[in-house]
Amino acid sequence: MNDARNGEVFEPITVHNFSERILEQVIHFHVMKLSGGFFLWVGSSPVLSNLAVSMSSRYDSMPSSTLVMGDPSNTAPNSLAQRLAKKTKKQVYVSYSLPMTNSNISLLVESRIKKEVELHPEHF
Repeated sequence: MNDARNGEVFEPITVHNFSERILEQVIHFHVMKLSGGFFLWVGSSPVLSNLAVSMSSRYDSMPSSTLVMGDPSNTAPNSLAQRLAKKTKKQVYVSYSLPMTNSNISLLVESRIKKEVELHPEHF
């Protein structure tokens, strides 16, 4: 059911979860679809260690992105949020709670997210 206030329609928050074994590690994905965007958490254990937000701007072809919380030396959440905002044209919040020990895992994780966006665009 949609809620309308002041002429604006607000969609209910929906949740979509999926998991994938990537390089012998089970990675969990949690998506909350919000009005005008979505929140994506990626991790192997239930930890929210960082949070980045990104959104498109009419002044630049690359979406603006900032780290809201977490270690600024970890650029993974910012980068992923920025690429997803560019692809989906929506405001994107990302928490990427995986260790940065293997650079291949981040490429495989992003590939899995893109596959899920193509298979289930209604959740993003």
